[in-house]
Amino acid sequence: MESRNARAEATIALLRWYESVGVDECLSALPIDRTRAIPPEDPNPPPAPPRVAAASRPDTRPDPPPGSATPPPAARPRPTGEAVKAACDLARETRTVAELRAALDAFDGCALKRTATNTVFYDGTPEAARVMLVGEAPGAEEDRRGLPFVGPSGMLLDRMLASIGLDRAGVVISNTVFWRPPGNRSPNTTEIATCLPFLERLIELVAPEILVALGGPAAKTLLARSEGITRLRGHWSTYATAGLSHPVAATALYHPAYLLRSPGAKREAWRDLLAIRRRLNEPKEEPRP
Repeated sequence: MESRNARAEATIALLRWYESVGVDECLSALPIDRTRAIPPEDPNPPPAPPRVAAASRPDTRPDPPPGSATPPPAARPRPTGEAVKAACDLARETRTVAELRAALDAFDGCALKRTATNTVFYDGTPEAARVMLVGEAPGAEEDRRGLPFVGPSGMLLDRMLASIGLDRAGVVISNTVFWRPPGNRSPNTTEIATCLPFLERLIELVAPEILVALGGPAAKTLLARSEGITRLRGHWSTYATAGLSHPVAATALYHPAYLLRSPGAKREAWRDLLAIRRRLNEPKEEPRP
């Protein structure tokens, strides 16, 4: 019995270690010991190509026809500056959210797209949204379903919205990047910069009354601030771009995933939610004649 308990504790410890390094799904019903599994040998291996020094290898590729351009290899990512410029050009030309989604589907300048299962663009109703919420990046469940905030943190976010009379039909939810980073790592600055033109254009097309950043990384990206979320939450600022007809009131909330890990912060989050509700219920100023 003692040996069985020790094995169980060792198994639990191993699973926790897997989770800490980003392993969140199993691809086989049975475990595979990669240190012992030896691939079967090919009975008819292809002959090895002759070794040729790199300096003396001739270029046997045919010359392209006159007037034609040789396309770059599909697997080679374009330079960062070029990718951001292409994203800006594509996003700027769109006039509807549907056009923006089509442009994002056609965009291949972000390396995250090549490792993700689905594009996670937005959820909600852009035509009727008074509030737009932006998180950091999709997780495993979001990647499977192609929608933001549908895992445990998404369930908490739904309850947070319901507490102030909102639901997904009355908001728009998105992220700073639209594809899940491998292993649930944080997106890097290059990935965020490449996706930012599409996010900014989405905000312009939705034109919400209130923009809410969920968590520190999203707050720093949207509000262009360097402070942490504990300093940014509970305060109001404005978000403005050239495509917005007027500045949008912006604030930050603790990310729901953080609240699941730190329930003691829910009291502060509740105060911030009440502030959002008060802002929504404020009477609108009548336009001056």
